[in-house]
Amino acid sequence: MRKFMFATLLSAAGVMVGGVHAADKVTSFTLDPMHTQVQFSWDHFGFSSPGAIFKVVEGEILANETTPEKSSVSVSIQVDSIETGVPLLNEHLLTLPEYFKVKNHPTISFKSSAITNVDRDAEEFDLVGILTVNGISKEVVLDTEVNKIGEHPMWDNARALGLSAETTIKRSDFGMGKYAPAVSDELEVKITLEAIETKGYLKKLESSK
Repeated sequence: MRKFMFATLLSAAGVMVGGVHAADKVTSFTLDPMHTQVQFSWDHFGFSSPGAIFKVVEGEILANETTPEKSSVSVSIQVDSIETGVPLLNEHLLTLPEYFKVKNHPTISFKSSAITNVDRDAEEFDLVGILTVNGISKEVVLDTEVNKIGEHPMWDNARALGLSAETTIKRSDFGMGKYAPAVSDELEVKITLEAIETKGYLKKLESSK
């Protein structure tokens, strides 16, 4: 059953490399912001591994069911939605010049460029794309796993995708290398998301007004 679900997702999300004979069709999925979270953590002088989340994450998956290379993923993160659990640290990250340049670059963006290393048995693939932070763009690779695909009971049974992904980035690549390596340059990033087929997403929102 899981292999069947994964094969269905590969087709629907545009990551199947062949064998699809349906008409060329693009399906839009919208990230559910209430159930999408971007987390990151770092090593602090070897004593602890604190972390943070971004509370406002929006995005869209445009899935071409017959031509994988035409599929795309785009995500926008509101930088000032960062939450470390420590108000003073939130303030430092958002106001000190060695960290986020919120005034000039209020959002972080990710735009996919390729899907590679598809493993149908493990239900995994690599999502390659450009991450832009502080106006600086770097290629990153997200190790991505399928959680589930199917009808979502909270969205009037609209089609939905559930994915988890992780990667490691260097904050110095984005102009935020202060205190490295005592405070680790590497950030461990973990993402969990739900994406609802856009027509069902909008219909539900409209009916909730």
